[in-house]
Amino acid sequence: MRVCVGLVVAAWVGGSVHCIVQLALMLPLPFCGPNVLENFYCDVPQVLRLACTDTSFLEFLMISNSGMLVLTWFVLLLISCTIILVMLRSHSGQARRKAASTCTTHIIVVSMIFMPCIYIYSRPFTAFPMDKAVSVSYTVMTPMLKPMIYTLRDQEMQAAMKRLGKSLAICNKE
Repeated sequence: MRVCVGLVVAAWVGGSVHCIVQLALMLPLPFCGPNVLENFYCDVPQVLRLACTDTSFLEFLMISNSGMLVLTWFVLLLISCTIILVMLRSHSGQARRKAASTCTTHIIVVSMIFMPCIYIYSRPFTAFPMDKAVSVSYTVMTPMLKPMIYTLRDQEMQAAMKRLGKSLAICNKE
């Protein structure tokens, strides 16, 4: 229990420090133009584009901070899933299938979150036409799809979906 509490506290403190540092770097910037964001939400790259000064050094700091964090956590998650799968090679077939199913689902969901974040935060903050679609992907679509992905892993839900599919097939034959 202590480990869990420690991890949660570390995540909150780390996220807060990360956010406060970025905010402290952006607050002194002069903003003098039309303060209209070309996106669906307010985020660091969009706000930096509104500044009336050279932000290349700040971009470098943000990319090295946010981009490296996102990339590092994504790689660590992939490594942890790989280690779990390698460790389970000596277990029974059923345990391996269950672990592979869990890890595969986890990798899909994590990729849906991290890949757009890596695209946004690991490159210079210049606007690309694809930015809006990517931002919708990880701000709207991923949170909507995540419950469905995890729900479809449930055995009872899979059985219900099979029954629904069979009943639809029977209805289509008639």
